Amino acid sequence: MNALTLTNAPDGGLLPVIFMGLMGLSLLIYVVLDGYDLGVGMLSGGAPEADRDRMVASIGPFWDANETWLVLAVGLLLIAFPKAQGVVLTALYAPVVLMLLGLILRGAAFDFRAKGDPAHKRRWDLVFAGGSLLASLCQGWMLGRYVTGFDDGAGALGFAAAISIALTACYLLLGAGWLVMKTEGRLQERAIGWAKAAWPAVVAGLLIVSVASPALSATVRERWFSLPGAIALAPLPVIALLAMVAARGLLNSHRARGKLCWTPFALVVLVLTLSFFGLSYSLFPFVVIDRITLWDAAAAEESLRFMLFGAGVTIPVIAAYSLFSYRVFWGKTRLLAY
Repeated sequence: MNALTLTNAPDGGLLPVIFMGLMGLSLLIYVVLDGYDLGVGMLSGGAPEADRDRMVASIGPFWDANETWLVLAVGLLLIAFPKAQGVVLTALYAPVVLMLLGLILRGAAFDFRAKGDPAHKRRWDLVFAGGSLLASLCQGWMLGRYVTGFDDGAGALGFAAAISIALTACYLLLGAGWLVMKTEGRLQERAIGWAKAAWPAVVAGLLIVSVASPALSATVRERWFSLPGAIALAPLPVIALLAMVAARGLLNSHRARGKLCWTPFALVVLVLTLSFFGLSYSLFPFVVIDRITLWDAAAAEESLRFMLFGAGVTIPVIAAYSLFSYRVFWGKTRLLAY
């Protein structure tokens, strides 16, 4: 932990840290949950017509609730860190608008493909896949820009482009893993093939992040390669690599088609969780790396205390609704019906 953390933390209190933790947790849940349904949406664009309805049915009961976590994370940023939200949202204005456009297209296509003129169904399927792709690419670009502190150098922009592609590939792998878990027969076999195709790109993306992040940021480099932090952090990439290898091995096994059909998806979620903790450690205590700390960006302590009560009510409600929907609609996907 650097001198800046030690200097600011005692005066700033724990409330900014709590809100940053809640915001980070909301983003992690969003990436996992909406990540797989964005992945299914992208995969549906190239699937045969006989499979598309079942693919959409596999995410139908969940996708609205999944996106709620993104709204929660942005809301926490706006109310808890008002001095940072202007910097973050101004720098990301264009990709945020494009991401919202993609999510709007997805929402419209989801209903119109089934309730509109059947002659236009294929067009709406392509809109659904295209909106999913646009949202995924924008989210990856925003993540890459954020990690580099919105640096406009060629290296930072190239890094953001690489993360844009890597996160999209990760969503494809998540979506394929979801379909392996939720479907059977021919579609499950096709999902296993999609997962195998996306796996190399995800591994390459993890390697790019591991190498480029410390190369582009002295702060990240110091965190990961100075003792004793380097020893404590070493298990994260090792476990992530082992999880990816295990996921790839399971895709070749008959177990992935039976009782262990959930394990490829779960292993990718584990990798995302480990990556989240590694990224959090790299960035702390900054809201914008090397520019704005948690305590510099936070709202007044009285405001944070009041908003913590609201968050304490809202977050359990959202979590309970999500858990309830997954419990009710758990199991293999049935045919789509309206």
